[in-house]
Formats: sequence, structure tokens, C-alpha cells
Amino acid sequence: MITVIAVVAAYGEAHPSTPGTYFTGRYHLPHTPAAALLLVAAAGVVLAWRHRYPRLVLCTSTAAVIAYTLPGYENGVALLLPAVAMGTLASDPSMRALRSAAWAVAVTVVLMAATAANNPLGPTGGGFFLIPANVAVALFAGIAIASRRAYVDSERAQLARRTAQEAQRSIDEERLRIARELHDVVAHTMATITVQASAASALLRDRPEQAAESLQAIRAASKNGLRELRAILNVLRVASGDADGSADSVQPAAGLARLDALVAGVQAAGLPVTVTITGQPRDLSAVTDLSAFRIIQEALTNVIRHAGPATAAVTVQYAADSLTVEVTDTGCGLPASVAEAAFAAFLDIGAGAGHGMRGMRERAAAAGGTVEIGPLPDYGFRVAARFPLDPLDAPKPDQSESEPVTNRKSVQ
Repeated sequence: MITVIAVVAAYGEAHPSTPGTYFTGRYHLPHTPAAALLLVAAAGVVLAWRHRYPRLVLCTSTAAVIAYTLPGYENGVALLLPAVAMGTLASDPSMRALRSAAWAVAVTVVLMAATAANNPLGPTGGGFFLIPANVAVALFAGIAIASRRAYVDSERAQLARRTAQEAQRSIDEERLRIARELHDVVAHTMATITVQASAASALLRDRPEQAAESLQAIRAASKNGLRELRAILNVLRVASGDADGSADSVQPAAGLARLDALVAGVQAAGLPVTVTITGQPRDLSAVTDLSAFRIIQEALTNVIRHAGPATAAVTVQYAADSLTVEVTDTGCGLPASVAEAAFAAFLDIGAGAGHGMRGMRERAAAAGGTVEIGPLPDYGFRVAARFPLDPLDAPKPDQSESEPVTNRKSVQ
């Protein structure tokens, strides 16, 4: 289209309707043969390749315009074609502004020289002084386009980096969550199996009937542990695109609804547990429900592994705006000062605190809650977590007019 416009405009310049207006005195309208317009057409046609070969196109277009100008033909419109090529060259990402300016100066000089050599309107007549303006506008426009492209590319690169970082952060968080799940499942199951295996070994010769109960408890613990591990691995398979991976639809999700089953498994391991539930139970968010359950599970696992002969108490309290879970035990205690020092050493990662307590803190934080972990003043140990709840989710007065529920059961 630009070539057609340039050729038609060049023909109009060569055949003005009132030539006397422009050509006065000793300057006369030159005869421009139709074949000369082919040079204007050539200067425009090569612009089709200006993005692929910007330097070559600029040189070719400029040479065609010079060839059209030197015989003395009116070249006003034709001078715009090299300017278009100049703008494209300046917008090329590989061109620096200083180098583009050098090209612009060179094009301006040769075009002005060719125009002044045989200008039908006089050496400096017609569009002579418009040549540097045309090339300068094209130069600055090209530099502006190049700057804009560089800015957009930079923004896209930053967006891509942020997207990649967010994706990696999500992957890391998911890996951490899965690691906590695996730790909770494996630690609890293995602790139960270890205790029961020790009991079975001691009872097998003298009291085989009680040893059979321990073996049954091992079987139940391992079965439940394998079921939970299978559910976690199914989630991983589904996330990785394995069409065959599907979660166990008959296995309830881990949460406070499974507290009775958890306590039964702990009782089978030989730890007497008392469970107290106060307040009006209600639906919890998935992350709060899972975090509360896993914290209780990890705390009871630690009692089995570290407290020795002891009892445990689990308290679940539903308040209007919070959920509190607490696990205490009556394990062998220490004097206050010694207990504080031992607990500080236990929390030290370098001293081998492991992932259990850190996992409880991370689970509480993930649900927006807090957790307190430490020895009791005289004997035992305490883990207490508090999770905020939305008061709007609490049961309405007309839905629950009774006093808060208190459910206390002891598993001996």
C-alpha cells in the first residue's frame, strides 16, 4: 500500500495542475518519464523486507531514491521511503541508539547531496530542508519503539520469573505438607508397632494370649498406616497426571471425626487416654480440622515414644471464635530448672529435635493458629494449640439452645 501511494504521489508531483505556482523564473517543470517511477516503486517494494534485513533494505531504498533524484526529478514523496526504512532499523533490538544515529546522519547527508546536485526548484528548494526532519522523526520514533519493546520484554521476563517462583513456592509448600503427612503417619504407626512388638516379645513365652493381642494391635496399626500412606501416594499420582491414581473413597479424610479411631489405636499400644470435648462441635475448615487432628496424633505419638509408663489426656474445646486442642501426659517429670534446660536442648535442631515439634508448629501456623509446647511444672508434658474460627460460622441461638456439650470418656 505504501508503494502504491508513493508512486501515485510521485506521478502527481511530476504533473501538477498549476506548475507555475512552484516553478518560477529560471526553474522549469522537468519531464519525468513513466519508467522513472519504477525507481520509486522499487524504493517502496523493498520495504516489505525491512524487518528481516533492515540495513540492506535501508541501503537499497536510499539508493533507488538517489537514482530517481539525480536526473533532476521532483522527489518530495520519494524521500519518505528511506525514512520508513530508517525507523525500522532504529527499532531493531540489536541496534544501539548511537549506531542508529550514525546511520541516520549518513542517509541524511547522501539524500541532501543528491537533491542539491540537480534540484529543479533550486539547490535548497522544495523539500531540501525537510530531509533531516524526516530522518530525525523516523530515528526517534524507531528508538522509542525499541525502548518500548525492551520495557515490555523486561516486564514479561519479570512476570515469567515471578510465575516460576510462585509455582516453585507452591511445589515446595506441597512437598512440605506431604512430608509432614508422611512423618505423622509413619511416626505414629511405627511407634505403635515398636511398643507392641516389644510387649509381644516379652509376653510370647509366658502369656501368649496377651502376646496375641499385641500382635493384633500391630496388625491394625500397620493396616491403618498403609491405608493412609496409600491415600497420600494416590494424591501424588493424581497430581502427577497418573490416570490410574485415585484416592480411597471409602477412607474418611483425617480430621477430628477420626479422633475415636486414633485414641483406640493409642489405647491398643498400651497408653490409657482420657478424651474431653467441651462446647458445641461444628464444621471446621479442612486445614483447621486436619491440623488439629495431626497435632493430637503427633503429641500422642511422642507420649508413646518418650513418656514411659504414663497416662494421657486429650481436650478439645469449641468456643465461639476459636478451637483449642490440648494433650497432656503424666510421664516421669523433672525439677523445673532441669526440665526447662532439657526442653530447650530438645527444641534445638542441631541437637536432634527431629521434625515432630517443628511440624506441629508449622501445621498450627498454616491454619492461622498458635501452639504451645513444653514440660509441665512438676511431671509430664503439654501440647496445646489454638485455632481462630469465624464467629459467623458458630451455631445460631435458635439452632442450639442447649448448654455447651461436655463429653468426657476415658479409655483404659
